[in-house]
Amino acid sequence: MKLQLALDLVNIPEAIKLIGEVEDSIDIVEIGTPIINSLGHEAVREVKKAYPNLTVLADVKIMDAAGYEVEQSAAAGADIITILAAAEDSSIRGAVEAAKKTGKEILVDMIAIKDIETRAKELDQLGVDYICVHTGYDLQAEGKDSFADLRIIKNVVNNAKTAIAGGIKIDTLPEVIKAQPDLVIVGGGITSKDDKKTAAKEIKALISQG
Repeated sequence: MKLQLALDLVNIPEAIKLIGEVEDSIDIVEIGTPIINSLGHEAVREVKKAYPNLTVLADVKIMDAAGYEVEQSAAAGADIITILAAAEDSSIRGAVEAAKKTGKEILVDMIAIKDIETRAKELDQLGVDYICVHTGYDLQAEGKDSFADLRIIKNVVNNAKTAIAGGIKIDTLPEVIKAQPDLVIVGGGITSKDDKKTAAKEIKALISQG
């Protein structure tokens, strides 16, 4: 299992400083959608320049013109690029094709998908690298989580790796680890802590034991 740090509510200097605190414990750093919406791919470019050996994910949540969007993210230095599961199959294929050409990976975000099982099977056949179950902020506020969805995906996916995101903290990690995703995505469970280095280290240690 790998640990991905999700950065959503910081600017570029803050992101670079924060990554420096937790770099030893994380495998992937995610430049979140709010940062990209605000600052564009410059955020991806600057983080990759500061940490060239760290895997960088651009959470662009592509919905259309997927080949072009993947190329733009790849050119900025992203190693993994996200597309929404709700996108057309032709868009998913375009993203996968563009990613393969540039040696990058595609993570599909299952946010708002109702029939998780069917869509996961379809995505697996389309050649994506990761399928990620994701409880968004609004549903987290209603007390929802992604654990059951993750178990469903794990049962039907043969080729893609699995990921989980949305409100994961140290006290919910045991439930996550039981389901054995390939990638655990943590945001506020690290970034909201005063001692981010220790929080990341504790989460990484638990994941490594799992």
